Amino acid sequence: MQKIDVIGGSGFVGTRLIRRIRKNTLQPIKIIDKAQSKEFPELVSIGDVRSLDHLRRTISENSVIINLAAEHRDDIRPLSLYQDVNVWGAKNICTIAREKNIKKIIFTSSVAVYGFAAIGTDESGTIAPYNEYGRTKFEAEQVFKNWQEESPKERTLVIIRPTVIFGEQNRGNVYNLLRQIATKKFAMIGHGNNRKSMAYVENIAALIEFTINFKPGIHIYNYSDKPDFTMNALVSHVNRILGKPENIGIRIPFFLGFIIGKGFDIVGLVTGKRFTISSIRIKKFCSDSVYNTRISSTNFIAPYNIEKALAQTIQYEFIENHDDKPLYFTE
Repeated sequence: MQKIDVIGGSGFVGTRLIRRIRKNTLQPIKIIDKAQSKEFPELVSIGDVRSLDHLRRTISENSVIINLAAEHRDDIRPLSLYQDVNVWGAKNICTIAREKNIKKIIFTSSVAVYGFAAIGTDESGTIAPYNEYGRTKFEAEQVFKNWQEESPKERTLVIIRPTVIFGEQNRGNVYNLLRQIATKKFAMIGHGNNRKSMAYVENIAALIEFTINFKPGIHIYNYSDKPDFTMNALVSHVNRILGKPENIGIRIPFFLGFIIGKGFDIVGLVTGKRFTISSIRIKKFCSDSVYNTRISSTNFIAPYNIEKALAQTIQYEFIENHDDKPLYFTE
């Protein structure tokens, strides 16, 4: 039975993915990560994608590699870490894949490769990243493509480009937004008519699991859960789930919010502190991020719709008590 090696599997997506795989199959799984898994410590082999020796020691012969490892925050310093982890990590994985006769790699990239994309951008969209994260994710895609093209009839490469991922136990951008709404500390920046694509973590995990059986070739898919809420509709929807009035409340013009973000940028630069507010996050918040996908051509069916996913996440995070459960900190 073919082994599955999940690189970066100790994190948010990896933990959900491994839960699914262990529930649905008897395939042996290994986590390769520089951090210990909070839920599956018995599956972990400590290893860093920046080290060929680590990967050579930990990656299994003839396995399926699922690469979730990445530097992804907006404020990573030094900037060279994006290149070291995302690009050189991909090169190291491909080197070991050649050595160990590995024929299948599944790589989680990002819609960040498109930058501030036009509404409805699909997998053929213009590549125009605005930051090092997006740039290095796309460069990593090219590394994996070169590996597949060395033996195109035998090797399988799946590239999944998800939009922002949310779900229970995550402490990323969507959680921060939901918490602000839940605690009545939310202020709408801009008109609020911009639309946002989001992806529920369980659906991402299900998609990755689904692609394990894909045949040789290069398969690239955007992923988001539909429909895409406007910011106004999302805030109203969250308030309705929480049993609160659906009105938006405080509104701040974009130009003022952007100036505030720039102020936090300067303070962060001077002090070295990281803030949840920055000019790039204000710009991202006020921009449209709506993506189309060819995923329907695969017959994949997401196990959760977006309304149910949001309701479950809000119930778990703001109504129930789960203080004993581990948390995962991402963008």
